[in-house]
Amino acid sequence: MSDLKLFRIDGGKARELAGSAVALERQLQRTIESNMDTLFGVRFLASEYSTGAKHRGRIDSLGIDETGSPVIFEYKRSRDENVINQGLFYLDWLLDHQGEFKLLVMERLGQDAAKQIDWTNPRLVCVAGDFTRYDEHAVRQNNHNIELVRYRDFGGELLALELLTAVSTTSPAPTGGGSSTAAEQTVTEYLAKAPESLKNLYADLDAQLLAFGDDIQKTTRKLYFAYKRLKNFACVEVHPQSRALLVYLKVDPDSIELEQGFSRDVRSIGHFGTGDLELRIKSSADLARAEVHLRASYDAS
Repeated sequence: MSDLKLFRIDGGKARELAGSAVALERQLQRTIESNMDTLFGVRFLASEYSTGAKHRGRIDSLGIDETGSPVIFEYKRSRDENVINQGLFYLDWLLDHQGEFKLLVMERLGQDAAKQIDWTNPRLVCVAGDFTRYDEHAVRQNNHNIELVRYRDFGGELLALELLTAVSTTSPAPTGGGSSTAAEQTVTEYLAKAPESLKNLYADLDAQLLAFGDDIQKTTRKLYFAYKRLKNFACVEVHPQSRALLVYLKVDPDSIELEQGFSRDVRSIGHFGTGDLELRIKSSADLARAEVHLRASYDAS
């Protein structure tokens, strides 16, 4: 497996910084938990969360991501540790204890956050200094949302995170979680009844977003499609009546020149999905001029 190299440029000369991939220490777990939102777009809930006397386990870190999905973090402390199977055990436990998780979210983040929990795509994030090819193969055989993230620590000053493998699924989770109602239409239903021209436009947008890199995961939420690397970088709504796609990006609206009817600052405007910049795409020409913003959001994620 290739190694990640980092260089410091000083006076035009490059000096390689030594990176370590030793057994993960407790300090790194604390660092990730303290900066989980910045590193992964996940709000931290609990550390070493007990699964009770019957299951006799402890989830390393527990959180909820920006789209409302529960997230389990497990840290692989040795090369031979089977952290994937351990994480899947905890994932099954979590799906069977949705009420307990909801109470935890309500206690830590409030009732509004608890109402937004989405059980469609709970995630398992495995963090390690390295993984074997067998780990990557095992991930691809599971019908679960699993991400393998390799870290490199550079002298305690720099931390690099690399998404090695990610498998996404949109299979429905057990009932009992979430807050949607049967009367509300979903983004897939909006897309199905959209004019053919809008369906084709979305297909072009979807292809463009996925073409940015093989580390992209696409998930289907109730009201939008989300595209992510370690964090979301694009959320897409489908609006058949206005024949438009609304795209929300992680781009600072102050960094670009906003265009009436095309781009909008939504930092103070409620909306589904995540991102401060809204793009309204109604044609291939709109999609073409959106590319620079799509790429910027991808690069920042």
